[in-house]
Amino acid sequence: MDSMEMRRNAIVQLINEKETVSFAQIKKKFPNVSEMTLRTDLKALDEEKKILRVHGGAKSVQVIVGTDGFLNRKSVHNISEKKEIARKALALLKPDTTVFLDSGSTATAFAEQIPDDSYLIYTTGLSCATKLAGLTKPTVMIPGGRLNRYSQSVFGISAIKELERVNFDQAFLGVTGFHPSVGFSCGISDEALLKQTAIRQSDQVIALMDSSKIDVKCSFSFCGLADIDIIVSDGKLPEEFLEECRKYGVQVL
Repeated sequence: MDSMEMRRNAIVQLINEKETVSFAQIKKKFPNVSEMTLRTDLKALDEEKKILRVHGGAKSVQVIVGTDGFLNRKSVHNISEKKEIARKALALLKPDTTVFLDSGSTATAFAEQIPDDSYLIYTTGLSCATKLAGLTKPTVMIPGGRLNRYSQSVFGISAIKELERVNFDQAFLGVTGFHPSVGFSCGISDEALLKQTAIRQSDQVIALMDSSKIDVKCSFSFCGLADIDIIVSDGKLPEEFLEECRKYGVQVL
């Protein structure tokens, strides 16, 4: 196996592990390879259908286009980071409050840590609801809507209409990507609209985001830093992003 083949195999492995990566992340992983060579690698791998090139980076072909990925695959990535985020987010949760809990693997890790106390929790994540089902004191609500089989979540106009009737104390949002040019984004238009609804209906908006989501640009933006009160992350966010958070008064945990 020559060096080019080894490098391209390593690129595919990186993209499969992360599911979505920016070109900057690939360049950082291969600092001794020129940008032109890396772009040639991505073009060749895309043509061989080993990856899917997207604007500013690449996606794993194992992720269904138009969704935010298979939840059961995402749940095995960045496990320690998600546990750290869940631990930090838990300190923000207050009893006797009304909470929106988004879908996704990080939100599911958070749901698994929620104590058996008095909350009213609306969640669009079926996996989150399953984790909460073992508790006796919280009231757990799943808004009606369309099922996303891949992320195991509910979305669509019915879910949005239901959330519009609720005043949330806190919203805990999952994030697929953040890029300076588009803000926070996800892979499905209706899910972006649902997140926007939760943001409008909430007194405090909390983004659950590990550092691998930085510089990832997805198809549909749902908010910017100005719309977020707190970011709970894994302690590995780049300084440039932290500086932007300070400009907007966003607290980072």
